[in-house]
Amino acid sequence: MKKLLILSTLLVLAPWCNAQTKNLMKTVRNSIEASNTIYADLANKNDGSILTRYTNDACLFPPSAAPVCGREQILNFFKNGPKVHVKFTIQNLYGDGKTSVTEESYYEMTDLEGKKLDDGKVIVIWKNTAEGWKMHRDMFSSNHPAK
Repeated sequence: MKKLLILSTLLVLAPWCNAQTKNLMKTVRNSIEASNTIYADLANKNDGSILTRYTNDACLFPPSAAPVCGREQILNFFKNGPKVHVKFTIQNLYGDGKTSVTEESYYEMTDLEGKKLDDGKVIVIWKNTAEGWKMHRDMFSSNHPAK
């Protein structure tokens, strides 16, 4: 009888827990989408405050290059970047929504006049820090062969 009562309680609570997780992931998604918008703007301006989007011990994994780790190396990576517009579209988020999530996205890059330069995919591991969601690992690559 006791086992039946416990099982019944768990079955009643399961949909509630699922709804809580969905609400949490929606909140996380909104935070990441907002951060991606800020990130794209800062990257275009070669603005050093792009580092605020990353954890202190973050790493980038750019295509055809060695990993770029640490604040100074990440800043140098972006410092001499091209003037472009980038738009990110989240495809999926995976994780617990509390400590970390993995973002699977597509990007589209255009020049300042709107001409498409590139498109590709992105995988970012996000960590929930005292300052909010920050990129911890950032991997991206084009959908096109290297020129």
